[in-house]
Amino acid sequence: MMIFSSRPFRFLLGGAVVAAAAVTGGGVAAEAPGTAPVVEGPIPGTLPGDPKAPDIAETYPWMSTDVASKGYVEQEFYLSGEADAYSTTGELIDSDVPYRTRVIVRRPARPAKFNGTVLTEWQNVTAGYDLDALWTPEQITRAGYAWVGVSAQRVGVDHLRGWSPARYGGLDVTGGGRFTTDQLSYEVFAQAAKAIRDSRGTVLGGLKARKVLAIGASQSAARMTVYYDAVLPKTGAVFDAFANIVGPAPARKGAEPVFQVLSETDVRTPARRPDDDVFRRWEVAGTAHSGWHGQNYRAPILERDLGAAPAYECARPPFSRIPLHHVIAASYDHLVRWTNGARPPSAPPLEFNADGTKARDGLGLARGGIRLSQMEAPIALNTGDNSGETFCVLFGTHIPFEKSRLDELHPTHGRYVAAVVKADKDNVRAGYLLPADARQNLRDAAASDVGKR
Repeated sequence: MMIFSSRPFRFLLGGAVVAAAAVTGGGVAAEAPGTAPVVEGPIPGTLPGDPKAPDIAETYPWMSTDVASKGYVEQEFYLSGEADAYSTTGELIDSDVPYRTRVIVRRPARPAKFNGTVLTEWQNVTAGYDLDALWTPEQITRAGYAWVGVSAQRVGVDHLRGWSPARYGGLDVTGGGRFTTDQLSYEVFAQAAKAIRDSRGTVLGGLKARKVLAIGASQSAARMTVYYDAVLPKTGAVFDAFANIVGPAPARKGAEPVFQVLSETDVRTPARRPDDDVFRRWEVAGTAHSGWHGQNYRAPILERDLGAAPAYECARPPFSRIPLHHVIAASYDHLVRWTNGARPPSAPPLEFNADGTKARDGLGLARGGIRLSQMEAPIALNTGDNSGETFCVLFGTHIPFEKSRLDELHPTHGRYVAAVVKADKDNVRAGYLLPADARQNLRDAAASDVGKR
């Protein structure tokens, strides 16, 4: 990340922001409605830095990550303006309330690498701080997406203010303490999209966004559901489509497509909203609401920024290793094509017993759903279930099989690798897995000792 003068550049994005072309079934209007925010930045400061330094240039962004090795640039901006306040049922509470927040941007350094789509993530604050829950560097950078994390909620902003007073002390999404239950969050999130769509490309470093997707995980998906169902009909479209991940999805049938991807943890009953021309729901067997991949990636970053990564005592060994993020990556690609009229495939649901419990096979693995090769050629018990303190219920389970069980399931190494290849080919053909992730699965399987004597 480049270091700029400690005096940020300021840009006022003019009243009407040119949006992407309308999508099939309505989609984004020719002009994004409402007032666009003031954009300041890029904000100076980079790693290693000191969050408590009094000079902004000596600090760095919260959860900053190395993206240069991926051919990407990380930059942070302040957004400020006026937002309307809404209740969770969509009632307008107040208008033109001042706010000031930040967005963190990770984008291709070279325009030629940008695929034209921006993944705009509503930062998750369940843990008490902004979390890049859906930042998966391998898949996002490989495809050439730009990713923008938006601090829309009070909890996240309050943590930022305390973590680095010089960098974030001026942020406020409560209207000076008048709106403390995130009544401004819906418009703050929408205004971030308006800044992304600005024809000058300030937030994107000159890149031009053709598609802007709203993405959010867990509680952020719940906030996006309120936005889609109750607020969006009263404001106007600024996003081309929505990805609601491991959380609720809208009940309203709107113009913008909605893709819901759920882990095994999140599927509690067989009751589901059926797929239609603007809605898809995928359920992924064996995966956890918060699995090993995300925990492993974030641990060193949280240790750096918090002093220690969280530790948990769960009833069973936590963190399923079935790669839910592989399916999420495939859903993004489908969602982009969907905005151009190509509907994605449906997927089989997880199966339930007559008594309402999840159906499982003799190994304890869930039946039904999208079945990645790590489920179809299993080397461990991976489920979406667990219990214990705090967030353990979200982590699922990972228990490696004993050697005797592995030998029974995979008598030879060649047969194990062949089983992985077959499952991945089936999933790529069905549209649930991207070829690049299938190739990585093959490399991992070939390098393993499974089936070797």
